[in-house]
Amino acid sequence: MGKRGWAHVRRRIELGAVVAAAVFAVGCSSTVDGTATAASDPVTSAATTAAGQVGSDGGGEVDIDVEIGECVRLGGTMDAATISEASCGSADSNYRVIAKAETNAQCPSDVDQVYYEESALGTELGALCLDIDWVIGGCMSVPDGGDDEPQRVDCADTHVPGVQRAVELIDGATDVERCSEGGFVYREREFVVCTEEVRPL
Repeated sequence: MGKRGWAHVRRRIELGAVVAAAVFAVGCSSTVDGTATAASDPVTSAATTAAGQVGSDGGGEVDIDVEIGECVRLGGTMDAATISEASCGSADSNYRVIAKAETNAQCPSDVDQVYYEESALGTELGALCLDIDWVIGGCMSVPDGGDDEPQRVDCADTHVPGVQRAVELIDGATDVERCSEGGFVYREREFVVCTEEVRPL
């Protein structure tokens, strides 16, 4: 095969008009290693899916066999990415597959993350377009940069920094005006996940 990797695309949380950088678990089956350029019971909570998160299969091939709408655990680093299947809304999931593409540049510009694989010659073989696997009422620890990925956490664990509780999904929105505190805006696909910060003790 060749290189396998993931590339940071855009992660942002908006508080009013201010934009700031922003996004654990055991995989259900296969794991791919590569090179890279909550609610107390989240499984029973309502998983968050916007109309804009049901994209198309634009082709391409990656080693992990997941479909649009299914979830994964992405980890590792830019130089040693790992990806495995996970049940959506579970403690094992941090991203939902919202589309597939032949190259990472074909993913929507506002996805939270892209996982892609390359041949030994550097040609991209396929890409998974990924959004954070939000669960309404559930919490995610959302790093503000670096190689770290979002992790599902217990909302009561106030010692973890960067924890965001998803409180509402608004389709057809391109800003956080209707959110009470802030949220993650997906302008191209026109939806917002409203969140509130769970502050550490």
